[in-house]
Amino acid sequence: MPTEIDFSKEIIFGSSDAVVSRRISQLEKNEKLKKIAPRIYTTNLLDSPAYIVKRNLLDILAWRFPGAVISHRSANELRPTETGDLFITYTYNRKIIDLPGVRLNIIQGKPALENDVKYGDLSIYSSSESRWMLEVMQISRKKGGESKSFPISFIEQRLENKMKAGGEDKINQFRDETKIVAEQLGLNDEFTKLNAILSALLSTHTSDVLTPDSAKALAAGVPYDTQRAELFTTLYDALKDSSFKVYPDLNQTEESFRLFSFFESYFSNYIEGTKFTVEQAKQIVDTGIPIPKRINDSHDILGTFKILSNRAEMNKVLVTEDDFIDILKKRHATLMVGREDCTPGTFKTIPNRAGQTEFVDPKLVEGTLRFGFRLYNALREPMAKAIFMMFICSEVHPFLDGNGRISRVMMNAELVRGKETRIIVPTVFREDYILALRKLSRHKDSSVFIQVLEKLQRFSYNLFGENFEELNAYLIQCSAFEEPERVRLKIIDRVFEQAARDEPM
Repeated sequence: MPTEIDFSKEIIFGSSDAVVSRRISQLEKNEKLKKIAPRIYTTNLLDSPAYIVKRNLLDILAWRFPGAVISHRSANELRPTETGDLFITYTYNRKIIDLPGVRLNIIQGKPALENDVKYGDLSIYSSSESRWMLEVMQISRKKGGESKSFPISFIEQRLENKMKAGGEDKINQFRDETKIVAEQLGLNDEFTKLNAILSALLSTHTSDVLTPDSAKALAAGVPYDTQRAELFTTLYDALKDSSFKVYPDLNQTEESFRLFSFFESYFSNYIEGTKFTVEQAKQIVDTGIPIPKRINDSHDILGTFKILSNRAEMNKVLVTEDDFIDILKKRHATLMVGREDCTPGTFKTIPNRAGQTEFVDPKLVEGTLRFGFRLYNALREPMAKAIFMMFICSEVHPFLDGNGRISRVMMNAELVRGKETRIIVPTVFREDYILALRKLSRHKDSSVFIQVLEKLQRFSYNLFGENFEELNAYLIQCSAFEEPERVRLKIIDRVFEQAARDEPM
């Protein structure tokens, strides 16, 4: 047997051959190999053992547990959980083996079935969808990433997606396949549980067996857009562990709150094409009288300002999904009061689109909003909730018109309740804002969108006080009113300058 080690391989396994074993020991002693686990060595002396193990996990499993089945939740995820747990079914009694970065949970069970998936030439398999769905219906005493099972809501979502994609025929076919697998594995009790969910989705049994989630919504006739649900989940995952710098609201007096609301209303409408000079917009707000020949445009300014300047309205708390739907519709009715042709306060009944983006189908609007609200409700930081709320409303586009404005209204209401600085999107930053929104919508990249809103909040933090001329001059100095093709937004630290002036000599 050759004793030379193949250094083109990252992982080297120990051998029962005495000559090979001595050669490995010699190379380890000479620091040519590094031991990363019992009888497992690596030629990579730079990277951490955890990353090396994860890169070569299938090879390690095939060597250490030939014929094993990656099972339970791991068959779906095909990677360790957030706690580093991976679940495999083998001939052993239940035990745990720790590798760098991975904790192997060995579950005694049946070997691979005919429809389980084999990984190339490796002697390792993963459970078929029918098998792992039964496996995760088993009771687990552990929670989170340490659990071999998924929450029931995850299974319901998976089955709902399957039903939406293939209809009842696909679900019934899956039910028949799963029943056969259950008999082969002796998981008849688990099939009974799974079958109850399938029956509820098909509305042949009561939907009470479903959790109050998307599957129950489907059974109740309130389905949602699954692609948007994935987007919302992507953004939620990015926000739930994020920490944001807190910019406290400096506009605590009624006058300063109203002045900020004026500029917020002005810029929010300008982005959507309702263009006035600042002086014209101020005249409309101060008098409440529309400009002749621009009645509808004037009402856009007035409607937006009416909501934004109402501190009681902007402090309303959203507790339930019904609260969210009700407040969203009422605010839109106020916002679009001058646009009767756009059915103010009523969800769209015909599809809408912008460029290449087709927004949520009218039949899925309410269900998609409700799905998004559940994730929103799990967030805690005001800025995180604000960003998420804005994206829900923008991405669903629930109304015929006014969706951009109502999205920003809903976003800033979260910040008002959290006593943090509201966000204004100045004209000069319009393209950055829209492109970041588009990147998240089309490419599931939330990082730029979050960064853009953080930058805009930092800019908006400097917009405080009761003096219109002073605030307007500051905005001019920042190039806020300029078209984005000409210049870039300047953020001048007015808060710092004000603090320096106020400091006693």
